[in-house]
Amino acid sequence: MGERKFSFVEGEYFHIYNRGNSKQVIFKDRFDYERFQILLFVSNATLPFKLYHIEQPYKDFERGDQLVHIGAYCLMPNHFHILLTPAVKDGVSLFMQKLATGFSSYFNNKYDRTGGLFEGRFRAEWADSDEYLKYLFSYIHLNPVKLLQPKWKEEGIQNCLATLLYLENYRYSSFVDYDSYSEDSKVGNSRNIVERKEVKILNKQVFPEYFKNKEDFRKEILDWINFNPKTPTQI
Repeated sequence: MGERKFSFVEGEYFHIYNRGNSKQVIFKDRFDYERFQILLFVSNATLPFKLYHIEQPYKDFERGDQLVHIGAYCLMPNHFHILLTPAVKDGVSLFMQKLATGFSSYFNNKYDRTGGLFEGRFRAEWADSDEYLKYLFSYIHLNPVKLLQPKWKEEGIQNCLATLLYLENYRYSSFVDYDSYSEDSKVGNSRNIVERKEVKILNKQVFPEYFKNKEDFRKEILDWINFNPKTPTQI
């Protein structure tokens, strides 16, 4: 793979993605998905993580500085997407190295295999405009729709309510972390909204505030569902 045409500069935003070698499945059961989510949290630190950090995830521990700030993510059976911005110099490369090494070691040990798990070096796209950055939140979070209706982009959504319900119950993306918050909850006046522990993976405040509440986020998702855009990234 050739050299990237951009650098991972702090203050800029990037869409990171990769898939299993030869498009193989990398998440075979819920434990695989959950391990990757845990690694998204514990790997995002300048200090090394310990085994007990994985066994008792999302608890506070001495992490040092975060390597990146994550704004959105989605795990699919044979690939993943992460929207992030560097927090320190070389943070993206260090984070992705820790993440890929940690998950590959876990996966190879669990399934008694050897060799590379991922299809080479992770791929990245620079969100070089505000319009594209905002679109990535929808593109990443809409990925699971392909599991429900593989040809939805060509044929259109058959049932919007069923699609939204499916996304609400898809636990391996940050969709639910955007779909369950409100402006009130951010200032301490929560309306019986309980955040799941995986929300600690995200650092929303570092990203533009495109969605002030659940209604803003859901409207954006529905607009893209109805528009059926042609995706700029095929994976």
